Amino acid sequence: MTQVLRARRVLSESGWLDDHQIHLVEGQIAQITPIPAGITTRDADLLCPAYLDLHVHGGAGLDVMDDDPRTLETLAIHKACEGVGAWLPTTVTAPLPAIESALGRIALRMQTGGKGAIVLGSYLEGPYFTPQNKGAHPPELFRELDTHELDRLIAHSQNTLRVVALAPEKAGALEAIAHLKRRGVRVMLGHSAATHAQTVAAFDAGADGLVHCFNGMTGLHHREPGMVGAGLTDSRAWLELIADGHHVHPATIRLCAHCAPERTVLITDAMRAAGMPDGRYDICGYDVEMRNGIVRTPSGGLAGSTLSVDAAVRNMVEMAGISTEEAIRMASLHPAQLLGVDDHLGSIAVGKQANVIALNAQLQVRQIWLKGTPLNL
Repeated sequence: MTQVLRARRVLSESGWLDDHQIHLVEGQIAQITPIPAGITTRDADLLCPAYLDLHVHGGAGLDVMDDDPRTLETLAIHKACEGVGAWLPTTVTAPLPAIESALGRIALRMQTGGKGAIVLGSYLEGPYFTPQNKGAHPPELFRELDTHELDRLIAHSQNTLRVVALAPEKAGALEAIAHLKRRGVRVMLGHSAATHAQTVAAFDAGADGLVHCFNGMTGLHHREPGMVGAGLTDSRAWLELIADGHHVHPATIRLCAHCAPERTVLITDAMRAAGMPDGRYDICGYDVEMRNGIVRTPSGGLAGSTLSVDAAVRNMVEMAGISTEEAIRMASLHPAQLLGVDDHLGSIAVGKQANVIALNAQLQVRQIWLKGTPLNL
């Protein structure tokens, strides 16, 4: 049975199409055609590809590390409400058994499915970092890189581990990067004091980009460009960006958008306070406090975000001055390309999965279809 979605504008893989309709058959996009004359009803102002959030720790009061089996479904629904069709639950630095347990739960969710945004696998953020730019990660739990240990983590994930974040200046980092790439795992660099040269060497070894660019790394200096300089100037590097105006100043957001418009990937790095009122929460076993939507450690450092992907898209248009099309691609096609799933996700194109969102003129999410099935928001 064919389902037809009509909009004033459809963002296809080749750009905006005015007064077009999408034909959905068995959860896939079968056709994209002009709306016939005489049909005046529209399902949306804008029909766009659903977003992908590749870096998510939590939200709605929950954390990916929580062992309650209902956590991932609640988070999947929470993410879908902000227009996310697929996501990577992201771990934090913790004792190894807790990380292994989380990877197992994520694998189970990926295999069994359920309501809400589709789990594409897991993202390991920590424990392979260095203390100088630790963020909210507990440095006493940082570990040295070991390929056998990485293989055990991949095994605990039942081969669903998709991304590993690490500090490239650690001993054995280049060997670990090459090993992970052979296993089909993406590698992102962050929570690190690496130099420009060390970062470029990691890209040479196969690393894919920077974890939340600008945050938790050596910044740009005119004599030592640091990790940021390497990421901005190396065409191989994908740049995760927390576009909330707090983690990264609006002028710096503009810098990223202008230097790397085809390589910017919008993420939330959201933690359990996302979608919740101000108050006290925890991350990585530390108590943190959210005030006016900003989460900080007792020492004043930022501790994850409360950003939603749809807000990040709006912020890119407003703060970076880029087009709506560019901002949406940073939250849909670009993350799909980073993860290597753009053959079936990330854009509205014939043959791709029917993960579609309806937006109003203000880019607010009004409806989402996951594999062609609407989710009541």
